[in-house]
Amino acid sequence: MKISKLATTVLTALGLSLSLSAGVHAETVLKLGYTPTKDSHYAAGADAFAEELAKRTNGRYKIQQFPASALGGEREMIEAVQLGTQDIVLTSTGPVGNFVPEARIVDIPFLFRDYDHAHKVLDGQIGQDLLKKFPGKGLIALVWMENGFRHITNNKRPVNTPDDVKGLKLRTMENKVHMEAFKTMGVLPTPMSMAELFTALQQGTVDGQENPIPVILSNKLYQVQKNVSLTGHVYSPALLIISPGVWNSLNDADKKAFMEAAKVGVEANRKRVTADEASGIATIKAAGVQVVEKVDHAQFAKAVQPAYTVFAKEFGADRIKQIQDVR
Repeated sequence: MKISKLATTVLTALGLSLSLSAGVHAETVLKLGYTPTKDSHYAAGADAFAEELAKRTNGRYKIQQFPASALGGEREMIEAVQLGTQDIVLTSTGPVGNFVPEARIVDIPFLFRDYDHAHKVLDGQIGQDLLKKFPGKGLIALVWMENGFRHITNNKRPVNTPDDVKGLKLRTMENKVHMEAFKTMGVLPTPMSMAELFTALQQGTVDGQENPIPVILSNKLYQVQKNVSLTGHVYSPALLIISPGVWNSLNDADKKAFMEAAKVGVEANRKRVTADEASGIATIKAAGVQVVEKVDHAQFAKAVQPAYTVFAKEFGADRIKQIQDVR
């Protein structure tokens, strides 16, 4: 039977239409939220993750980013991922301990010597074993990203020694390990979400805060602070966490694609942290902020030592030493 030219054209068009329709329906859009701005180290990691994931899945998975706390604070977003109402969150470890208590161990002050030490611990067996604790709490943690080493800023006075922080009302993360350490030094820790921080500093609700240089930069906290002291008291990791509902819906090949894309995100995130730290001090100084670069870290480490008794009871002195001994 002969088919007319018109019929052939119609069938071809219909086939193309069905093909395009199938392609559109094959794309799955996943919502990824984080609290820093779009011009941040988190965004650098999220961008690289999204690009690599699209490449490895032939565009079947698209990451839609919601920066600057558009989906809420970190704790709210973690809860949403746990409930399945949000797909992915890139978060600091600050509130994570409320969901996975074992993860709090990485927040201990002066636990990590430097970035190389932190990366070896988190990318190695210790860090990977910690990630295995998440599924039991209704979360899937893919990889460790980072914020960097945290530093103290305030509007009262330059901080050179532990005595200088006594009596300061500092915003901290909702993290009992951090709060315990600051209480030991005589600080008045005030937990507060990142979304509220800039205004709180501007209005004097708190005297200061503590965050890594990339966070101070991306959130422009230096614009409402007079003093920055490079205390480097805590290394601040970050986590890329995905909803179990999404993860369990993936086949093995797609799970591998997500993991490999996440690792590419880690590289981009850490590279941006390094770049921000290299240029950040100059940016902060140019804004007229006094920067104390030479801080006696040994004095600060000694000042928080009494808190290690509490940490040893919670996590085990042997586990803390195991991290410290990584070379």
